[in-house]
Amino acid sequence: MTMHPHDFDDSIHTSNHHHPNGSFTPHRRGRLMQRGFSRSLGLMLLGAGVATAGSYMAWHPSSPRSQPTATPVVATSPATEPTVAAPNTLTTQAAQNPNFVTDVVKQAGPAVVRINASRTVRSQLPEQFNDPFFRQFFGDRFQMPSERMQSGVGSGFIVSADGRVVTNAHVVEGADTVEVNLKDGRSFQGRVLGVDPVTDVAVIKIEANDLPVLPLSDSEQIQPGEWAIAIGNPLGLDNTVTVGIISATGRSSNQAGIPDKRVDFIQTDAAINPGNSGGPLLNERGEVIGMNTAIRADAQGIGFAIPSNTVQRIADQLATNGKVEHAYLGVQMVTLSPQVKQEINSNPNSGITVNEEQGVLVVRVMSDSPAARAGLRSGDVVVKVNGQDITTADQLQRIVEQTQVGNTLQIELRRNGQSQSLAVQTGSFPARAQQ
Repeated sequence: MTMHPHDFDDSIHTSNHHHPNGSFTPHRRGRLMQRGFSRSLGLMLLGAGVATAGSYMAWHPSSPRSQPTATPVVATSPATEPTVAAPNTLTTQAAQNPNFVTDVVKQAGPAVVRINASRTVRSQLPEQFNDPFFRQFFGDRFQMPSERMQSGVGSGFIVSADGRVVTNAHVVEGADTVEVNLKDGRSFQGRVLGVDPVTDVAVIKIEANDLPVLPLSDSEQIQPGEWAIAIGNPLGLDNTVTVGIISATGRSSNQAGIPDKRVDFIQTDAAINPGNSGGPLLNERGEVIGMNTAIRADAQGIGFAIPSNTVQRIADQLATNGKVEHAYLGVQMVTLSPQVKQEINSNPNSGITVNEEQGVLVVRVMSDSPAARAGLRSGDVVVKVNGQDITTADQLQRIVEQTQVGNTLQIELRRNGQSQSLAVQTGSFPARAQQ
């Protein structure tokens, strides 16, 4: 088998990739380059945006994120709290009302919006055009950079009557203008309050009142097998409705194939396509249980949504502060197993000898990170955090994500066959890694 280190908090690689259908899938370097993924599992993120190493964020028909983009305008004006529905429990509504989907669409549809975003792309000439030999034949005709407008379409939904709209970060990040279109035909210019690339959540504000609102359900209560209804604008087909079930819950970002995200995804077989990004995934009562975000490009009927509890938590912080702070250790790691141990020890180039068969192996410690300052080393095997047994990299990442920046984690590890304890004070996820 091939061991893939689990990218934890950082390790951003940049490259360029093109979707086979012609959609551009770029990355940004520094502030102007989108983060790359460390490995390719063929996942498609659906909305305006970029693809990285086989993972796609693709608007339809084209994306304003298909070239390096500037950071969007961020405001810090607070908005009212979204409505929170009662915990989701199993009902017999489908048996009692065969047309329950129709009722949900009538109830929820007016609060689902179409988002048009656009940006101006400034193209610089390749450096070789400045070569004197080239100029001898073409003169100065190619000195002026060109500009062109790019646009794309995504989805979103209204969570407060005074105009707060949530969508995916990759739908609006880097856009110069954002237009929000309601089902009743009204159109508003949107102001981006904030984007969080780590969870792929963004908040837009439009100037309107008495708007229809979608209630948010408690996503902790959903169970596999429950109904799932998606509404959005796939492939430019507005107000499209698809139905399926919840296929699974708690899919880690690593399992979903997008290890740079910090989300435990809902998996669904409700059909979603490019343009669905940012639209709601609803239960049979019309409550939001998730935000449609991604599908597997190498499969059918495997889609992923950000749970509503995560959407609400991140959206509230973005609306209030314009940004979200994520706790950070600064390590790359992999879940140990007998097979992984054998592979590492039999590889003369690994530089690591592993004695353990269970726990989380630290593959790399980022320089000047909280982990480095606390004394963590490559080859350490984490076995406990705050007294809790740790068996998988996803489990450790989840604990860190749930920790506030500045809090201390007590880490027990095995190093060269010996037990050690370290106290690691979490830092804030570096802004450079989110860009």
